[in-house]
Amino acid sequence: MTKKEIVRTISEEIGLTQLQTKKIVQKTFDAIVETLVAERRIELRNFGVFEVKRRAPRKARNPRTGDKVYVPEKYVVTFKPGKEMEERVKELERQAAAAAKVARVKTAGKENPAQPMSEPLNAATSYDADSR
Repeated sequence: MTKKEIVRTISEEIGLTQLQTKKIVQKTFDAIVETLVAERRIELRNFGVFEVKRRAPRKARNPRTGDKVYVPEKYVVTFKPGKEMEERVKELERQAAAAAKVARVKTAGKENPAQPMSEPLNAATSYDADSR
């Protein structure tokens, strides 16, 4: 989903114009970024926690050449989802597992191992790689 789609959905739900909604959404994103830069952490209850963390400098390897390279320290944004988000995502996992189980049961019922093969196998019909 894009920001434009988020704006459209919210706009329809609350009855504001898309332009007004876009300003609100953008101001929200701007406030999150400004808070992260200033305070390095923002906690949004029932959503999650964004945090700026320092990654130490390290030695790495260029996967193409195998040469050792130095990676300087950098700051990255991490996100830890809140309990409500975690539960809703876990529910997706449970639904997917249940659907997969139903699909396995359906396909297992279609297989019939007692059905005769189209050609009986015997020594004369064995596969020989040299006879191709």
